Amino acid sequence: MDQYIGKMLDNRYEILERIGTGGMAVVYKAKCHRLNRLVAIKVLKSDLAQDADFRRRFNAESQAVAQLSHPNIVSVYDVSKGGDIEYIVMELIDGITLKQYMEKRGQLNWRESLHFITQIMRGLSHAHSRGIVHRDIKPQNIMVLRDGSVKVADFGIACLENSAQTLTQEALGSVHYISPEQARGDRTDARSDIYSAGVVLYEMLAGRLPFEGDSAVSVAIQHLSSIPLAPREINPEIPEQLELICMKAMAPDLEKRYFSADAMIADLEAFRKNPGVSLDFEMEDLRPEEEDEPTQPIPGGSILNQSTSPSHRTGPIRERERRREYEEYDEPPRGNKKQAVLIGIAVVLAIALAGVLFKSIMGSFEDTSESYVVPNVVGKSLEEAGLLEDIQDGSFQLEVSEKTVFSDYAAGLIAEQEPAAGDYRKGSNRVITVWISAGKDTGKMLDVTGYTFSQAKQTMKSLIDKYELTFEEPPEEDWVYNSDVEKGVIISTDPVEGEALEKGDSIKVVISRGPQLVPLISFVGVQLDIAKDQLTQMGLEPGEPTYETSDQPEGVIIRQNPEATTEVAPGSKVDLVVSAGPDSGVGGMPIGQDDLMIPLPEDRESVRVVVWQDGELLVDQIVDCAQGTFPVTIYGSGETHIKVEIDGEVYMDKRITVDVYNG
Repeated sequence: MDQYIGKMLDNRYEILERIGTGGMAVVYKAKCHRLNRLVAIKVLKSDLAQDADFRRRFNAESQAVAQLSHPNIVSVYDVSKGGDIEYIVMELIDGITLKQYMEKRGQLNWRESLHFITQIMRGLSHAHSRGIVHRDIKPQNIMVLRDGSVKVADFGIACLENSAQTLTQEALGSVHYISPEQARGDRTDARSDIYSAGVVLYEMLAGRLPFEGDSAVSVAIQHLSSIPLAPREINPEIPEQLELICMKAMAPDLEKRYFSADAMIADLEAFRKNPGVSLDFEMEDLRPEEEDEPTQPIPGGSILNQSTSPSHRTGPIRERERRREYEEYDEPPRGNKKQAVLIGIAVVLAIALAGVLFKSIMGSFEDTSESYVVPNVVGKSLEEAGLLEDIQDGSFQLEVSEKTVFSDYAAGLIAEQEPAAGDYRKGSNRVITVWISAGKDTGKMLDVTGYTFSQAKQTMKSLIDKYELTFEEPPEEDWVYNSDVEKGVIISTDPVEGEALEKGDSIKVVISRGPQLVPLISFVGVQLDIAKDQLTQMGLEPGEPTYETSDQPEGVIIRQNPEATTEVAPGSKVDLVVSAGPDSGVGGMPIGQDDLMIPLPEDRESVRVVVWQDGELLVDQIVDCAQGTFPVTIYGSGETHIKVEIDGEVYMDKRITVDVYNG
C-alpha cells in the first residue's frame, strides 16, 4: 500500500491514487477540498527530498513556472510543503502522453505531426518569453488530450535534475532528445528546447528516433558527432519543406538552428497554409562545415560502443552516399589511413566524453562560493524590479538592453530577462540583462471607406497576413440603404481608420445597398394638383405636365411616366399627361362638375380609395388619412351613378345629380 494514498496535504489535498512515476517524482490523483476539483500532485522522491539545496532550487524554479498560463502548457496551481513532503499541484489531464499515443498509432502521418508540433512550439514560445527553458522536451512530457490538443508538462523541473545523472543509463529515456550542447555540458538556452522538439517531430514523422544505442553515452555521442538519416529517406511521403523545418530545428550548430520558437512557428504556419512554400534556407545550409577528412561512422566494437545502425550516418552527405554503396558488399574497403582516422576520431570523442563526465563530477570543486537563485523580474517595471530583495541587497544587478521587444506585457514593463528566473549564479557573474516591452506588435487600420470589398481586401492584404486578421464580406441582405453611397461600396469600418490592430482581430464593414427605391402608385384619374401634392410627399418631383384632349374630364391625369408599380430612386421626376377635356364641337362650352367630399377613417394612416362613375374607373389611389377628407370631382350633367370603395369596402353606391354651370 502506498504510504501517501488517503493522506491529506495542507488540510486541503486528499491523495486518491497513484497515476505515474518518473525519475524525480511520483504523480498522484488528488481532490482539492477547498475548490472541489480533481488535481494532479507531483511528490518529490524521498532521496531527492533529503537534499536541502535541491529542495530550495526545486521550490524557486516551480514558483517561476507557476506564473505560466497557456493552453498548451499544463497549469501549475500550487507549490507547497506538507511536513517533510515537497510537492507541486497541477492540472489533472484527461489524456495520454505523446509517447503512448505514438506507440498505439505507430508512425504518424505528416498532417497529424504538424498539428502536434505546432502546439508544442506555441507552449515553448510562451515559456521562453517568460525566461523559462524546459530542458527535457520529450514525448513522455507531452500530454495528448481527447480533443486532440496538446499540453507540455514538467516545465522547470527537468532542469533541476542532478547533473551526475547526465549520460548515465538512468538518463537513457531523455538522452535521445538532448541537444549537443546539453551532451557537452555547456550552457543551455531556448535553442536547446527547439533541438529536442525537432527530435520529437523527427520521431513522429519517421516512426523512429534519429539516434539509438546500447547506452546513454553512445546515444549522446551520436548527438555530438553524427547526422541522422533524412526523414524522407525513411518515408518519401513526408513533404520536403516539413523535412527542412525538422532538420533546421535539429541543426547541431546553434547558429544554423532556429533562434527562437516563434521563428519555427512562423515556418510551420507558412507550410500549413502552403505546403509548397519556399523557405529561406535549404538542406545545404544546415550541413556542418566540411573537415579535411570526412567524418566516419565509428564501428560497433569501439571503446564508446556506439551504434552502427544505418539510420545514424556521419560526415558530409557525399560520405553517406559512399557508405550506402559499401553496404552492398560484405565489408567496406579498408586501409591503413582509414584505420588511423577511425582511431583518431575515437580518441577525440573519448576525450570529449571524459571532459563532460569530469566537468559533471568535479563541478562542485570549481567554485565553492555561495550560489544565488536568479529572481524573476519579467512582467515588472524597473522600479518594481529594483525593490526586490535580491536587487536591493546587491545579490544581483539589473542591466537594461537598449533594444525593446514586442510582447504581451504593457509597454515599459520587463518582457525578457537573461539569465532566466530560477537559474543559479556564483561569484561576480550576477548581472541580469533585461529587455523592456514595447507593448504588443500592432498595426493601424487603413481608411477603406469608398472602396468595394475586393478593393479594400487587396489594400489590407499585408495587414491581414501579418496580424492574421478576419476580414469577411457581409451577406448582401445585411447591406444598408444609403442615398449618398453607391451600391456595393463600403460606408464604414470597425475599427475605424487609425485604430490599433492586434493579432487575430476581426474587421467588420458596413456596405451600401444604394438608395432605397420608391414604388410608384397610379395617378391616372387623379386631379393634377392632388397628384403633385402626393408626389412631393413621396419624395418625388412632379414633371412639367402636358395636356391632351380626351374623353376624360379636364384636369385629370390620363397617363404617367414611369408607370405605376415601377420602383424609382428618391427625387426622381415623374411626368404627367393631363386631360384637356373632350372636344365638344360647340364652341368649347364646358360641361358641369361637382366635388364629392369623401371622409377618411381616423384609425388608419392611409387608405386606398377607388371611385367609379357610371361603371368607369374614375379614381384608384392611396390617400393619406391625415387630410381628413378626400375630394373627388364628378363631371357630367344631370344624374350619374357613383360607387366609392375604401380599402375594398363599399362606402357609397348611389345615383347623384351633377349641377350644370356655364363657363
